[in-house]
Amino acid sequence: QVQLVESGGGLVQAGGSLRLSCAASGRTFNRTGMGWFRQPPGKEREFVAGFSRSAGSTRYADSVKGRFTISRDNAKATVYLQMNSLKPEDTAVYYCAAMSLVNPKDFNYDYWGQGTQVTVSS
Repeated sequence: QVQLVESGGGLVQAGGSLRLSCAASGRTFNRTGMGWFRQPPGKEREFVAGFSRSAGSTRYADSVKGRFTISRDNAKATVYLQMNSLKPEDTAVYYCAAMSLVNPKDFNYDYWGQGTQVTVSS
């Protein structure tokens, strides 16, 4: 069974920073193919940032490029999302996601965390 546990969310003023963490455990997920999504209030979940299956590349949503950085600690099976210059429109529940070992499609996620709330005040 795969478990993804997010932490680090909270309330921050516009222009501030937060760092999210996602600790992963289990045997059937791809340790390099992990990413972050978010779901703003009243909207659908959207991709934020992620590593490719081989971790050879990263991908970011246009709305966060230059402000957010995804990183990982392979030894700890943990992925991070450093969020700088936060804006009120970044307010959302942020979810960690991971690809399974058997899914060949890149950036196609099979496992999800429970989410952590990020609220940016103006």
